[in-house]
Amino acid sequence: MNREQKAQVIQEVAGSLRESQAVFAVDYRGISVAQAAELRTALRANDASFTVVKNTLAELAAGEVGADGLKPLLKGPTAMTFVRGDAAAAAKALRDFRRSTQNTLLEFKGGWMDGQALSPEDVDAIAQLPSKEVLIGRLVGMIASPLTGLATALNNLPAGLARQLQAIVDQGLLGGDAPAPAPASASTDTEE
Repeated sequence: MNREQKAQVIQEVAGSLRESQAVFAVDYRGISVAQAAELRTALRANDASFTVVKNTLAELAAGEVGADGLKPLLKGPTAMTFVRGDAAAAAKALRDFRRSTQNTLLEFKGGWMDGQALSPEDVDAIAQLPSKEVLIGRLVGMIASPLTGLATALNNLPAGLARQLQAIVDQGLLGGDAPAPAPASASTDTEE
């Protein structure tokens, strides 16, 4: 690889780092080409990409964008997952792939998110979070629940009034079948 090619790779990796919501570093030792293709497909569905870059070039790119926390992770065989979408969904895809290999492949090395370095435990914790869609669904449910209760209560007001009116009719207090009101007793004043 000549200098121009190296400079181009550094620019591409730096661009990916700038665009990413999160970056996860994993040890890719032992992964087959077919498994890597399968993983890339799963990550692509979560708006993430899986890339193997020479560590020295990745370090230069990390230094260029101020992601110095990634540099210590770039030792040994390292693949980077650039996440442009939901970080939890991408971390979950990596974790699920690792589980499918009985935890023998793709050991988390750490990552970078919101300007902070992530430990392997942090990446694993992110993988356990619900996805963005699930969280949005829960929020909508929390907001809709009181509104549903209010709508039900408002809907029951006319129904309750109708039931009360029907009870009055059933008792014969309203309409043609209503009993005549009792005559008011006339009070007579007698003078003594």
